[in-house]
Amino acid sequence: MTAIAAASPAQQLVLRYFAALAEGDQAAIRECWAEDGSVWYGGDLPISGTWQGRDQVIDGFLATAFAHLDPEREIGVKVTNVFGEGDQVLVEWDSWATGKTGRPYHEKNIAVFVVRDGRIVTMREYADTQHWERALVAA
Repeated sequence: MTAIAAASPAQQLVLRYFAALAEGDQAAIRECWAEDGSVWYGGDLPISGTWQGRDQVIDGFLATAFAHLDPEREIGVKVTNVFGEGDQVLVEWDSWATGKTGRPYHEKNIAVFVVRDGRIVTMREYADTQHWERALVAA
């Protein structure tokens, strides 16, 4: 039995979202999010704050994050742990890339997702924001 087959429906959805991110499948990413979904990211970065609505999550939060990465270099994401109960899913993952700054980015992330009616309605992400800034923003 694969890990995704053994996961709850909420966990399966979040794992599909991460697979779509890894593959760059924009249609699948969009399909995972509720129309009124939201993302919160801490700190004082270009991606920090609350992004409200699927369009802002995808065309704002995700687009802003990916705009800081060098698209000619490897961009990766690997889920390392997933668990939860009911409509809440906690995911740990590694992400790596090279910033447009030319500096390497390697982050260990964690986020709490809430899933309702087969769609992600909220994500609260926690990461080392100082590393994000040093690798992807700071001059």
